[in-house]
Amino acid sequence: MNFVQPIRDFEKVEQMKAYLKRKNRRNYILFILGISTGLRISDILKIKKEDLLKTHLVLRETKTKKQKRIRIPPSVRNELITYAKDLKDGSYVIKSRQGENKAIDRSVAYRILREAAEQVNITEIGTHTLRKTFGYHFYKQTKDVAMLQEIFNHSSPDITLRYIGINQDNMDSAMMKFKI
Repeated sequence: MNFVQPIRDFEKVEQMKAYLKRKNRRNYILFILGISTGLRISDILKIKKEDLLKTHLVLRETKTKKQKRIRIPPSVRNELITYAKDLKDGSYVIKSRQGENKAIDRSVAYRILREAAEQVNITEIGTHTLRKTFGYHFYKQTKDVAMLQEIFNHSSPDITLRYIGINQDNMDSAMMKFKI
């Protein structure tokens, strides 16, 4: 498995959004759900129409089996509601074209993100990039590592900072200044 990075450059995030929005609405919704909530791909793929019509996503995390309640950010809520209204009741939000009512699988999600990333010249991308991008920008805006640690269910702030690439940024910065 490759180590993936967050999308640090806000302009690249916007380019990804624009590309996906033009190409496929479902894939765009996948992307904005991931970068706006910090959920794992396995949890995003379980979301159904009715979940998007509420102010909070309430779910049991696939990985940890813990109950999670995430506020849908107002910045994307209207877009998600508009998208959900076009879906049938009980439908998965990120619905596969295969079968009656089935979500895409994570390998399809990976291919969607890979293709979009290639279009905007981003490397080191994977499905975890969405979660890491959320974390990176949440931290940059709030500087609240404790809150982010809680959102991600991490055991320490250091794990959270390493996970979202802040430690790497700090090391890169230090190395740029270093000379002997």
